[in-house]
Amino acid sequence: MKIGVIGTGYVGLVTGACLADLGHVVVCMDKDTRRVKLLKKGEIPFYEPGLSETVKRSVKGQRLFFTSKLEEVILDAEVIFIAVGTPPKANGEADVSAVIDVAEGIAKVLKKNHSKSSKSELGYKVIVNKSTVPVGMGDIVTDILKKRGIPEKKFAVVSNPEFLKEGSAVSDFMHPDRIVVGASNNRAFNLLSELYRPLNAHIIFTSIKSAELIKYASNAFLATRISFMNEIANICEKVGSDVVEVAEGMGLDKRIGKAFLNAGIGYGGSCFPKDVVALLHLAQSHGYDSRILEAANQANEEQWKIFVEKVEATLGGADGKRIAVLGLSFKPETDDTREAPSIKIIKRLIDLGAEITAYDPVVKKVVGLKLRMAANPYDAVKGKQAVIMVTEWNEFKQLDLERVKSLLKEPVVIDGRNIYSPVKMRNLGFTYVSVGRS
Repeated sequence: MKIGVIGTGYVGLVTGACLADLGHVVVCMDKDTRRVKLLKKGEIPFYEPGLSETVKRSVKGQRLFFTSKLEEVILDAEVIFIAVGTPPKANGEADVSAVIDVAEGIAKVLKKNHSKSSKSELGYKVIVNKSTVPVGMGDIVTDILKKRGIPEKKFAVVSNPEFLKEGSAVSDFMHPDRIVVGASNNRAFNLLSELYRPLNAHIIFTSIKSAELIKYASNAFLATRISFMNEIANICEKVGSDVVEVAEGMGLDKRIGKAFLNAGIGYGGSCFPKDVVALLHLAQSHGYDSRILEAANQANEEQWKIFVEKVEATLGGADGKRIAVLGLSFKPETDDTREAPSIKIIKRLIDLGAEITAYDPVVKKVVGLKLRMAANPYDAVKGKQAVIMVTEWNEFKQLDLERVKSLLKEPVVIDGRNIYSPVKMRNLGFTYVSVGRS
């Protein structure tokens, strides 16, 4: 098939590259001309394992192309993906202005083409909302096209939410748990089914509004699990239990499962924080107060603050302390620091008077923070009064702990991700503090 993808962020670029890798001809468009130039040269603007190789393979095979012109995406495409950002507004509502702008642009191009040709020559288009959008966005996009005079029989708007995890997005696309297609007619659903046929995945056919809500509900549920386990960890510390053992016992229950039961310093990234708040706003705008979502959001906001208090208590205050921070990205295998607990923790520690040196395997700078970036973890910990573990990169799990101890001014490790064994760390002579473990 001939596919168009508008937006080359995490979702758009991964979607375009993977569809091209499946054999489709894909044109990806972005209004950022600088980004388009980089992509044409094979340079990926963010870190995502396996994506660079996938892009280069499809570009070389002449199945993947990049442009900054909307017309080059729309006119020949059978399926057009909208994959632009929907960041939160100040009140938590999703900002869908970019989606609306794209819909207006699509309508304008189709109208222009429709006016120049006979009605029979305007090919059928399936316009797919891949962006995470509030319930009802499919109707808004449909109305935009109809108001521009595009015949309803010539297009369909579909909701096809993404479930890609940063750090494993390419694998997630190629081996999905499920594919959700929210459509109002069989023609659009069948076209999307054919598009994804090479994946041999379970495809769910729903209404557009159900598909739009599935994305929010999925992310909010996972975020709630994280917040719940962080609260259990806080209780464990009060009563002397071990949250790792508690999580293991819970996870073996088939009704619960093991995923997303790791306690820590809270969730971050581009999805969970904004999607929980957006779903809260959606519920409130329809006259419903979701106490569970509100609690999950509040618990997450409190968790990193509790960790800072733990740092202060361990060090007798943060003022004047020299601290190493290992990990900046909100999770391993990504360079994304959006809503990352690390940034919030570092800002608070700096405000409290601490001097911070940080290291991350892929994040090499953080705009707006007064900190020194180290070349490696050992350089980061040298001469410091404590090291705090913020992101559970595999590199940190394999550190030479004897060397770390010899480099630290004080052998203090405050572990926000429960990377190490408390018994082992204490046997090595560390003052070791973790989350939810006595």
